Amino acid sequence: MKYRKFGKSASEVSEIGFGAWAIGGSWGEQSDKDSLEALGTALENGVNFIDTAAGYGDGKSERIIGEFLKSRSEKVQVCTKTPPAPGKWPPSPYCKIEERYSEKYLRENVEERLKNLQVESLDVLLLHTWTRAWNDNPSALKILQQMKSEGIIKQIGISTPEHDQNCVIQLMRDGMVDVLQVIYNIFEQEPAAQLLPVALETGTGIIVRVAFDEGVLTGKYRGNESFGPGDFRSNYFAGDRLERGVRRTEKIKKEFGESGYSMPQLALKFAMSHEAVSTVIPGIRNRNQALQNTAVSDLPELSNEILQKLREHSWNRGFWYGGK
Repeated sequence: MKYRKFGKSASEVSEIGFGAWAIGGSWGEQSDKDSLEALGTALENGVNFIDTAAGYGDGKSERIIGEFLKSRSEKVQVCTKTPPAPGKWPPSPYCKIEERYSEKYLRENVEERLKNLQVESLDVLLLHTWTRAWNDNPSALKILQQMKSEGIIKQIGISTPEHDQNCVIQLMRDGMVDVLQVIYNIFEQEPAAQLLPVALETGTGIIVRVAFDEGVLTGKYRGNESFGPGDFRSNYFAGDRLERGVRRTEKIKKEFGESGYSMPQLALKFAMSHEAVSTVIPGIRNRNQALQNTAVSDLPELSNEILQKLREHSWNRGFWYGGK
């Protein structure tokens, strides 16, 4: 396992982290036994970074992680996320930041995160979504900075809204965030235009999520799968979205069939290829996934030739939800 500098701190994190959404729910049936085996295997293979959120099973993911880490000697950083108070998701331009992220709400929510994770200070706390409308008055981030000075949180930041990831560029340049969580994968390459270079320029830590595009870039789907009503993928892949994603993935699989990389390996290596990236957090829900994903760190880096070819598979999905 290789390690990289993380944010404004002096710490380093494993370049493959542990995405813990599925162990909280929303991705089909999941046993606690599988979750604990996945966590244990990941740590044994060098992972020292776990990503979770309040919304992953209404705190279930956090509680499993908190209880699990009590019995471990490894030094592990945990990133969790606080959602805005109830209202539109993502927040509209008309939402008032003081209503969605008030100081009272943030402090109470962070207290719950501390309790679930059984810690006295959070390694990383991200606001789980944002709107560009708040950039000129980022009062919620100022509150989190105050909590940093109180020792309650070590690093703060934002998990970017998928429709406007570039909304955080101003915040990086203004020194308002230490860490960001962004979508960056073979299909979604827009962050490479400006977001990732500015992160490098400002020393902002980058956590990459959705490296597999919710599973389609692993090459495991055929395009005719169905998901249960409580499964996140039933909405993400509604209509013909899965079929379109599979068609594009099959083209990549065919082009790179003799590259020596499987589709999951190619997807993770691509997500790690930008020097601004600190860690990539594939979802891991069992021992086998933990073994396969952590092993990717030790594979050879993608050649410039492969990277150049993969850049041609960037997919501007402005009409993704419209079915075009």
